[in-house]
Amino acid sequence: MALSIGICGGGIGGLCAAIALHQAGHDVQVFEKARAFNRVGADVNLTPNAVFALDQLGVGPYLRDSAARPSFRISRDGVSGEETSRLPMSAAAEEKYGAPQLTIHRADLLDALRARLPEDRLRLGMGSVSLELGAGQATLGFADGTRGAFDVVIGADGIHSVVRTALWGEDHPRYTGMVSYRGTFPSDRAAGLPDTDAFTKWWGEVPEKQIVTFPLTGGREIFVFATLPQEDWSEEGWTLPGDAEDLRRAYANFHGDARKLLDALDEVTRSALHVRDPMPQWAKGRATLLGDAAHPMVPFMAQGACMAIEDAVVLARALASADRTDDIEAALARYETERKPRTARVQESSLANDWLKKAGNADWVYGYNAWTTPLDQSTHNGSSHETRV
Repeated sequence: MALSIGICGGGIGGLCAAIALHQAGHDVQVFEKARAFNRVGADVNLTPNAVFALDQLGVGPYLRDSAARPSFRISRDGVSGEETSRLPMSAAAEEKYGAPQLTIHRADLLDALRARLPEDRLRLGMGSVSLELGAGQATLGFADGTRGAFDVVIGADGIHSVVRTALWGEDHPRYTGMVSYRGTFPSDRAAGLPDTDAFTKWWGEVPEKQIVTFPLTGGREIFVFATLPQEDWSEEGWTLPGDAEDLRRAYANFHGDARKLLDALDEVTRSALHVRDPMPQWAKGRATLLGDAAHPMVPFMAQGACMAIEDAVVLARALASADRTDDIEAALARYETERKPRTARVQESSLANDWLKKAGNADWVYGYNAWTTPLDQSTHNGSSHETRV
């Protein structure tokens, strides 16, 4: 018998989980607090591990039509401009890992995912405010006063997750001391600069200072992400207006190529970067977490959305053959046992901010296969999966 599954959050992870669980035959409802999907945000960097997972959900052709396909992943010293590593992507990544790297606007990815899910499976304007665990069910309460009981509840509701708080109590994310800036500009403004079709990271003289650039919207735009240290932060929001001129002044000591990229920006948004330490446990009863609700991370490895996509696939696989008479808690434990070591390692590596600064092996990240990784191992180190060749 199919499970009734309530998913809190209609972002990337929640929609991926809904598609995978729906394909497995379960009765899925996604509850999203937003009343409409607006074209907010900017980039999502989908590395091969995530693109391979998405291909099996049936959205690959749309992604390839909408996204850019970086040629390389390059590291350069921000001040001297010296290139310190260059990893072939595009066709080389597809040959090695089974999928390329794709960079896409977040709204385009969400459009692709929503198109794969029947319209009646997604309910907008339905923010969850409570979760109660009972015998054989989990009950969500919504802001409009209604309630719904499910066999399984999944918290895909982000860093300020209602589900996480209901399961494990208040646990405020920790401010990293860094503020991020994001902006885009037409790619013709970068004419004459090298490697504008690549993903390039410019490393600063301190770990809190860096610039990342890559193509977006099929190469018609270039996306810029930069960070700066800031002692405190009290503002709410992740698309607050920033000052491009302030950003340019802060990077005045950087190489000329990097400064020209910042010169091309007209507007930027800014937001604080927050993290949490890896959790000892995600699930309780018939409820669990995925994505930022479970393991928020800084974006320095470009794996936040990618980990949520992997979570969604592995969770759907763990629940694929379950029914109401099965031990659902055991299925959630299999999911958690597989995912916790890997996501914790990525959280910690992202915060250390030295991955691929110089030549290194990306296989443990890009070669992970969420569709075939074993779900019956009690422990592993999160890096022993085969690379697709």
